[in-house]
Parts: sequence; structure tokens; C-alpha cells
Amino acid sequence: MNLNIPNIDLPRVVIIGCGFAGLKLVRKISSKNYQVVLLDKNNYHTFQPLMYQVASSSLEPDSIVYPIRKVFKGKKNFHFRMAAVDYVNLESNELITNIGALKYDFLVIATGAVTNFFGMKNIQKYGYTMKSLRESLDLRSLILQNFEKALNTADLDERERYMNFVIVGGGATGVELAGALAELKRNILPNDYPDLDIRQMQIHVIEASDRILSGMSDTASLQSHKFLKNLGVNIWLNTAVKDYDGKIVITSARDFNTKTLIWSAGVMGLP
Repeated sequence: MNLNIPNIDLPRVVIIGCGFAGLKLVRKISSKNYQVVLLDKNNYHTFQPLMYQVASSSLEPDSIVYPIRKVFKGKKNFHFRMAAVDYVNLESNELITNIGALKYDFLVIATGAVTNFFGMKNIQKYGYTMKSLRESLDLRSLILQNFEKALNTADLDERERYMNFVIVGGGATGVELAGALAELKRNILPNDYPDLDIRQMQIHVIEASDRILSGMSDTASLQSHKFLKNLGVNIWLNTAVKDYDGKIVITSARDFNTKTLIWSAGVMGLP
């Protein structure tokens, strides 16, 4: 197999990843001076800041994805291939992908980030993340299934676990998702599940630092805190998660009964 990229008398720039960085670079780079080859494991670009709205059923998936080939339609000396890169040979300037090998003159790695579980294997095993469209859809399905199961159980402890949602990490993702779930609780779920007392649904945000949105200004942090509290979200500051077995979240402050732990407490570069 090969990538079937023509060899022309221009330096070849290969860009791995069509997130925001890869997409913008391809747009800016000159087709007169370079041949551009873009590789991504998907054939669409995902607008990641709105994935929480897909997870909370506020948006459909096709609202936040766009075909890569359509984005760059008409760009000369540009080629896109849907491929996963397995290896980079720095000595021979060659990529090895799942569909073949490719030589490059310049290489840009823009593969983004993955979830950082900080070595907590149980969190990785039982927790849910939201770093891709597929994970957002899985989370959406899980949320709806939880209420179906809560409706069908007479075990009060089990019902509590299905209706409790624990979000670990008070950054942008955690805050946005908590707000979306709270609005779901207020506006949608009481109508969809009239046989359930939706007031029993609890949304917890657990943050290890002393404020949410710690990477933003004090004003943004304070206003977001007030907004979430007004929506009925429980915010636990200076609280570190220690373990989770699929039913109980153990933290430095208290334990939480939940079937749904959503981990948004950190990222690391995708190797």
C-alpha cells in the first residue's frame, strides 16, 4: 500500500493532525512554495469546544464536525490522506503509516492532546472522558441510559448512583459540562421522565485547586462559580480524587456514590 502522493519539484511539508493548529497551518501555507500533505486518523475536523453540548444532547454531532476535504477544496498542491502514523524515521525523513510510507522535507506534528489520568488505573478503567466525538456520543448515551435504569430500580442507593454525576476537574470542559447537565436537569429531564423525581439528580464538580477555572482571571472564576451554584451544581474545591471502583468515588473530602465519573482533570501531549 502507498499514499499515492505525486512527487513534484517543491519541498513537501507533511502535517500530522487536523485540529486547530494543523488546520490553520494548512490554510496559511503557500501552495506556490510547498507541496502540503495533511494526515489525520479521521476525515473530518472536530470543533472540540462544543463537544460538551453533544454529550448533553444540546447539539447533534454533525453540528461540530466538518469534512476536511471540503475545508481545503481548491487548494493547489494539497493532499489529504486518512491515516494513522505509526513511526517517524528521522534519519531517512520518512513516515510509516497504516496505509504506507511517505517521504517528507518538513514535518509538523500537531496531534493534539490525550487525557492524563496521572497513573490512576481505576479512573482510566471506570471513568469517562470527552476528548473525541465518539467519547461525547458515548457519554450522551450513558446519561440517557442512566435515567432509564434509575426509573426501573426500586433500590434507592442504586437509583442515587444512576442520578449522580461527578465531574473531576474545574477547568473549561468541566465547568461547561456541569452547566449543560444542570440545564438538562432544569429544562428537559422533568418532561422526559415525569415518573422520576429529577430533583434527586446531583451534579458535583471536584477541583483540586482553590477555585474553578484557575487558568483564567479571578473575575471569570468567581462569576462561573456563582453561575453554577445558581444552577444547583455542587462545587468541591481543594478536593483531590484518590480512587474510583465504578460505584464510589473516594476523595480527600468525602465519598460520592455514582455510576458516572467524568474525568476532565488534565491532558498530556499525544506521543
